Amino acid sequence: MKQLLVVAHAPSENTRLMAEAVVNGVNHPDIEGVACRWLAPLEATPEDLLSCDGIILGTTENLGYMSGALKDFFDRCYYPCLEQKQGLPCALYVRAGHDGTGTCRAVETICTGLRWNWIQPPLVCRGEWQEQFLDQCETLGTTMAAGLEMGVY
Repeated sequence: MKQLLVVAHAPSENTRLMAEAVVNGVNHPDIEGVACRWLAPLEATPEDLLSCDGIILGTTENLGYMSGALKDFFDRCYYPCLEQKQGLPCALYVRAGHDGTGTCRAVETICTGLRWNWIQPPLVCRGEWQEQFLDQCETLGTTMAAGLEMGVY
């Protein structure tokens, strides 16, 4: 069974709902060959990353950058995982109060250094809260899980 890791910073009710929507998407009834774990960035370890077959990152936009918690995850996992996780399928969603550009650029730069493979452009949920953000996050989870299950990624 493929292992999908969701590392998502969820400091508010809305961001928790977004992470849960991603997990719900991964657990779509038509997908049987993918197991999912959601960890907060401060709890995720290099061992968690080394044992996964794909990763979905979630963060808030904080002053035009990723959350400090997600940056901490990268700081702790970058070198221990650099050589072993090249080619890891990855995706990103951002809860952005502004435009999310700086946040995406920062995460993409680190993931490029890790030599991870993007399955799609980052999902940026901009502006005031919208219920459609949950549908978009769920679709992201389903897309990643289906691709892993079918061996596309």
